[in-house]
Amino acid sequence: MTTEGTMRRVRALVTGGSGEIGGAICRRLARDHDVVVHANGRIDRADAVGDAINAAGGVARAVAFDVCDADATREAIDGLLVDGPIQVLVNNAGIHDDASFPGMRAGQWSRVIDVSLNGFFHVTQPLTMPMIRTRWGRIVNVSSLAALVGNRGQVNYAAAKAALHGATHSLALELASRGITVNAVAPGIVAGSMTAASFDADTIATMVPMKRAGTPDEVAALVAFLASRDAAYITGQIVSINGGIPS
Repeated sequence: MTTEGTMRRVRALVTGGSGEIGGAICRRLARDHDVVVHANGRIDRADAVGDAINAAGGVARAVAFDVCDADATREAIDGLLVDGPIQVLVNNAGIHDDASFPGMRAGQWSRVIDVSLNGFFHVTQPLTMPMIRTRWGRIVNVSSLAALVGNRGQVNYAAAKAALHGATHSLALELASRGITVNAVAPGIVAGSMTAASFDADTIATMVPMKRAGTPDEVAALVAFLASRDAAYITGQIVSINGGIPS
């Protein structure tokens, strides 16, 4: 798809695509897109997601680079652009390194900020002009409920994701006239290995009005909608997906 009227399968890049939520996003996008599955270092994990997509009849390839490394990211992005523009970008890469703020080390602060915020810049900036030239694109940033309401022990993570909200709003204004939308999704408690280690069923039932955790597939469905042609008039929005937790 090079314009709204020219149809072809769009290429999509999902950073952090080898994880639980990222993998679900890759699989959902693969219904309509050729997907590039990103991993930070373990290419085997991205390969596994890509292999499953290819086996199911989709088209996927795996890449690995550290989004915090500007030069390595630019080299990888330039390599991807050889095959044409990437018109759907999902910035899903992010890490937790939780600690109470009085005991938080400088490295814990900077690393979390680096992945979520500087990683957003390193990946998104070189993809923007090629996307502009096609006059069509979708950028979806994966944030967190913590950015909206805070969370104990996650001052670094909440700060990084809240800054991503500001970037989402501003970039949406810059790109709106070019046929490119920029939105963020803010998941709450989503089932997975990290959630299982932090929340039991009773805690989730107390915290979440729907009395359950969300699923990676539910997050992926929202991302896929925002990446679709049907979402052409939605931009600059932070969309919560959290089972009814006030945000």
